[in-house]
Amino acid sequence: MLMCPANDSQNPTSEDKTGSANVTEQLHVGHAIRERRLDKYLHGRFGNLSRSFIQNAIRQGAVKVNGKIAKQSQKLSPGDIVDFTPPEPPGKNILPEDIPLDIIYEDKELIILNKQPDMIVHPARGNTHGTLVNALAFHSDELSTGLGEFRPGIVHRLDKNTTGVMVIAKNDAVQWKIAKQFENRQVNKTYLAIVHGIPDLTADRINVPLGVHPKIREKYAIRPETGKEAVTYYEILESFRGFSLLKLTPKTGRTHQIRVHLSYIKHPIVADDMYGGKLIYPWQLADTEPAVQELIINRVALHAFSLEFKHPATEKTVKFEAPLPQDMQNLLNALREYRKI
Repeated sequence: MLMCPANDSQNPTSEDKTGSANVTEQLHVGHAIRERRLDKYLHGRFGNLSRSFIQNAIRQGAVKVNGKIAKQSQKLSPGDIVDFTPPEPPGKNILPEDIPLDIIYEDKELIILNKQPDMIVHPARGNTHGTLVNALAFHSDELSTGLGEFRPGIVHRLDKNTTGVMVIAKNDAVQWKIAKQFENRQVNKTYLAIVHGIPDLTADRINVPLGVHPKIREKYAIRPETGKEAVTYYEILESFRGFSLLKLTPKTGRTHQIRVHLSYIKHPIVADDMYGGKLIYPWQLADTEPAVQELIINRVALHAFSLEFKHPATEKTVKFEAPLPQDMQNLLNALREYRKI
């Protein structure tokens, strides 16, 4: 496991007192840190690791402060040196499954794939099979230790029903280098979405903080006082009567960020019923009488179109694109036929 913390110096070494090949991250606590709990500090520095994973690592003795095994409640002070050797997640327990993958590109360091709809990225409670990780475990024997438990190879996530480009790391060195780019906002991500209505401005920035919904655990919401910074740029690519095709460029990577931001400006994504989007039938677009028909699209009309970053081996900028999936293309075709302005 190798992730890149922000704003603290670090000196990865190959030393690991447990005898594994894990790499130790050494962090020098900055002057702005005073009386912060060790587990909260590490979670802030390693944003892609779950808090439970970090707490378990501390309990296993994987974290030292100034050379001594630490407890998760230990308070840190400026100048403290934290050595973090993340333990191996139980990736061997993942069942490899022969699930087809749409691979855009693959080399010795990474895999670029086009994630399909209705696919959960990694096993979790209630979903231990049929995930992207199960498919990756079948496809490749070489995967990084990823983001934590049961997440080998995973550098970043897409929602279950979001399609498009994802990068998979084959080893921990690649994991660290790409994760560092994500942390430093050096990865250029472009999404396409079909939304309800037409925004007043042809292009704009949405800059409102996000956090967990105060009442519904699965949702996220605008949280001006307690939320984390979230910035999304949008541009109208095509307008129709009652709908728009948008290009979206998120500068931060908060959970459900694009979906919540578009709902916030009153233009929710089509079929995103969690955040105000509505299901669409062909008769609705054609303005005809209601009829028994199949939905044009039965999932959130959001697609990760492109991903641009520096290749971890060559240091050259690479860009990968995934074509618009058929269900979104069908919706776009119907809008062009029936809702052209």
